[in-house]
Amino acid sequence: MCGITGFIEWNRDLTTESNLVQSMTSCLEKRGPDAQGTWISGPCAFGHRRLSVMDPENGAQPMIIQEEGATYTIVYNGEIYNAPELKDELRRRGRTFRTHCDTEVLLQAYIEWGPDCVYRLNGIFAFAVWDSTREHVFFARDRLGVKPLFYSEINETLIFASEPKSILQHPKMEAVIGPEGLAEIFVVGPARTPGHGIYRNMHELRPGHVMIFSRAGLRSYAYWKLEAEPHADSVDETAANIRTLLQDTMERQLLSDVPVCTLLSGGLDSSALTALAVDYYRRTGQGQVHTYSVDYVDNDKYFQAHSYQPGADAPWIKRMVEELGTEHHWISFDTPELIGALPDSTLARDLPGMADVDASLLLFCREIKKGATVAISGEAADEVFGGYPWFHREELLSSGTFPWSVATDLRAGLLSPEIRDWIAPERYVADRYSQAVAEVPHLEGETPEQARMRTMSYLNITRFMPTLLDRKDRMSMAAGLEVRVPFCDHRLVQYVWNVPWEIKSTGDREKGILRKALEGILPDDVLYRKKSPYPKTHNPAYLDAVRGQVLAILDDPSSPILPLVDAARVREIAASPESSTHLPWFGQLMSGPQLFAYLAQVNHWLKTYRVAIR
Repeated sequence: MCGITGFIEWNRDLTTESNLVQSMTSCLEKRGPDAQGTWISGPCAFGHRRLSVMDPENGAQPMIIQEEGATYTIVYNGEIYNAPELKDELRRRGRTFRTHCDTEVLLQAYIEWGPDCVYRLNGIFAFAVWDSTREHVFFARDRLGVKPLFYSEINETLIFASEPKSILQHPKMEAVIGPEGLAEIFVVGPARTPGHGIYRNMHELRPGHVMIFSRAGLRSYAYWKLEAEPHADSVDETAANIRTLLQDTMERQLLSDVPVCTLLSGGLDSSALTALAVDYYRRTGQGQVHTYSVDYVDNDKYFQAHSYQPGADAPWIKRMVEELGTEHHWISFDTPELIGALPDSTLARDLPGMADVDASLLLFCREIKKGATVAISGEAADEVFGGYPWFHREELLSSGTFPWSVATDLRAGLLSPEIRDWIAPERYVADRYSQAVAEVPHLEGETPEQARMRTMSYLNITRFMPTLLDRKDRMSMAAGLEVRVPFCDHRLVQYVWNVPWEIKSTGDREKGILRKALEGILPDDVLYRKKSPYPKTHNPAYLDAVRGQVLAILDDPSSPILPLVDAARVREIAASPESSTHLPWFGQLMSGPQLFAYLAQVNHWLKTYRVAIR
């Protein structure tokens, strides 16, 4: 895993811009703490920060191959999980290799097949290739958008990077947001509309898309998207296929030249991946798997079960550690640490994020990094298999909006009247929802109920899942840790996407078909445990601290958030015990405390990035 950046100006020789590309590259140091490289040739400048995972000695970037008078240069962030098979095929076609890293495999694949190479890739990636024969730069992003790629096209200059902070180093790019950006922050955030970069003139290449920049301009197209197809497999056949796909995916993603661990919460998803990792390590003689879990000081004192979080994780983590014999690492944080990490997590995202959910993950990844460079995580299983409450509750299924963010009127009410009039929040969300629903591919002959569940699955995979993938990428890479997400394997996602809901919910349970696929891999009590999300702090000291932060911000006349919010309404919520604790802010994990933390993040972001609003 790495950080990539660069810019292209067709009518300039950029060899005089080495300082600029160096500064754009250096600000990605946390993504790649092991090495830095830059390359400039005529109109093209590339930068790369490296986190060494495969072939640490020989995988330096930018990587250059010169062949028959042509030059091909790549900067790449990610992992190609089918690199061994691709390498064998390329060798049969006459290509030779000088390294053991997947970067060279990817570049050779581009040289051999051109832009069509993306159809052959299994992995998580964002990359750029300078191709002197076609005189263009080719960009691609993985199918589910696990790895990020932002870009700006300004006055015939294309600027790109893994993170906005690098693009903002370029003198042509300003930290400006307009009404769309404000709507994304205040009524969509911490989610983002696909392709939206928040800052004016900044975009994100959409998952499953490629982009080509040449003298003729910029064009992009989708090379992959979810396709609606008939599903003819029985329940047993479906479970067997899922099991086979998941096992194959895990074995591919456990390959590494540096230490690998798993994140273990004791829930279905992380326990399954850990069990598969332990089995693979035993079969291949690789020793003991290290596992990590996160919790909060005194959380056991304050935890109260509810529909979104029905039980504490600690007993289940202990159960799985004993069952699998892993070397477990218990990590816990106290309230002051969470509060202290809120600004750092904002800088890691370059935007306000999931408040303490981000901050705790950043702290967690820093601790994991002390013992490992690669971690396996269970993200995406709930989106793919239908694990969230909104797949199962009628009032959320029929809400007519994004079910993880149903309180648009409440959120709009936090804004100052001028900002509310300017961004029209209710209409903005309604338009974004309508656009998302219009994208959904359906099968002929679907019943209304089948169509509704297919739509819910599509919304989760394309609109909610990216929020968690953004979080995982930014927080982990800010600690120099690579996190792999096996449930995002595109073969698995495409297959399960077409599994009818009555099979997905086999046994009348959320993720029923996944549970069936894992029979014999997990103990029955873990296999049929009710879902519990990523843990958050329940300590009332956290609420007191973030509420106090926001009130102090409102009392400071220099706070940049003041013209944007209705301070009286925020104070009213802060004074209400019920509103402060049970406010339906976003998803399962963000309620009253996270609202205050989010507003504090917004203020910190506006101030630190000197964001202009116009």
